[in-house]
Amino acid sequence: MALDGAVHASAAGLAIDEVPFTDPRVQRLVAEVQAYYVVYGNPDESPVDPAQFEPPIGRFLLGTVGGDPVAMGGWRRRPDLEEVLGARVAEVKRMFVSPTARRRGQASGMLAALEQSAAGAGADMTVLETGTEQPDAIALYERAGYTPTVRFGHYAESETARYFAKRFTARAGGGQEA
Repeated sequence: MALDGAVHASAAGLAIDEVPFTDPRVQRLVAEVQAYYVVYGNPDESPVDPAQFEPPIGRFLLGTVGGDPVAMGGWRRRPDLEEVLGARVAEVKRMFVSPTARRRGQASGMLAALEQSAAGAGADMTVLETGTEQPDAIALYERAGYTPTVRFGHYAESETARYFAKRFTARAGGGQEA
């Protein structure tokens, strides 16, 4: 699924489009996920600058089903982690599937699209942070080949934060494959 700003469909019926983080449909999903984070007692307070999701240093993707926004996620370059991890690193951020659309493969489709987008932009690996109150997310990442990694970012000292990474495989003829 080559992401070039056009809409692409996943096997789960999810149409995925590259959009700005400031897109009103994305912001509605951001508000929905922030309300979900009450399981931690507060919304996610990690800083997010919309410019970090703009090419060439990032992308933001919106997933729709029948035109309705149901999933989102972005990635941003993390040069601060490159020496530690020995790779060009992209952090997956704000990945979310609305509860009304879960258990239909949308999360797997969105994650694969994010990985392919990051690999296509030159990343060697993706990293992400989630929490112990999200066992379904942890299971998704583990099924997708993510393994525990170094702690980083805003919640690095949190006992409930969990950190994962996935290194991409080299493609014949150069490049990376997610």
